[in-house]
Amino acid sequence: MKSNEVPIEKVVIFDEAQRAWQKEQVSNFMKQKKGIDNFSMSEPEFLISVMDRHTDWCVIVCLIGGGQEINIGEAGVSEWLAALERLYPDWHLYFSDKIVQEKVYLTDPNQQKWIKENGINEADLHLNVSVRSFRSEQVSQLIQHVLDGEAEVAKDIYQNMYKHYPIMLCRNLNVAKQWLKRKAKGSERFGLIASSGARRLKAEGIDVKNKITPADWFLNSKIDVRSSYYLEDTATEFDVQGLEIDYSCVAWDIIFTLINTGNIKPLKAVDGKI
Repeated sequence: MKSNEVPIEKVVIFDEAQRAWQKEQVSNFMKQKKGIDNFSMSEPEFLISVMDRHTDWCVIVCLIGGGQEINIGEAGVSEWLAALERLYPDWHLYFSDKIVQEKVYLTDPNQQKWIKENGINEADLHLNVSVRSFRSEQVSQLIQHVLDGEAEVAKDIYQNMYKHYPIMLCRNLNVAKQWLKRKAKGSERFGLIASSGARRLKAEGIDVKNKITPADWFLNSKIDVRSSYYLEDTATEFDVQGLEIDYSCVAWDIIFTLINTGNIKPLKAVDGKI
């Protein structure tokens, strides 16, 4: 911010680019943390403006996770495209066809049209093997179809993956906890997870407003009541961001409810009861 010099870096890799901040969020940060008033650029726009100082070439690589904008002010893919369309139309834009094919990335039809007309489609840019879910490359697809109410498609995907990636449905919390304890072997970690908005789970003893200490929850041993192993403290999507456990009990609250389902049939368990 204090220099207009050309950066020495020619290549920038922006991990989790879908979570880049909108203008308002950046402006608040600059004012509160840096003492800079009237900052008027989003995070994508600012980064592109800095790299645009190069007169020969430079590259910005955006690694995008679909549907992962969970914090206030996170802009998603649309903010990157808006900056390019409005201010940097001379940049060459390469994108995976998944950006326009799957709802989790881009929903604005005008931006879908713009990127098709102004970008270069490179299918190989899509990283389709998940390191986190190496036992099943279809987990993300399954979850997306469940959230979209596409029960039959979700069922077909699950039938192909459940032997390697078991997902069980249970309506008894104690039974679910016992299943986790039986399933995990050796040092494999398990824990209880719920949405930060799942306030109605408090009747089940799951209090999402009770803040955990992530280091204790993820690292402490089975004899520590603060650890995930005890299945007492609940982690939310903000606590587990970028961190992982081997087995989880995901507590589903009324905030996740199908509406206007039409002729959608309920998704039935494929591999029976716990």
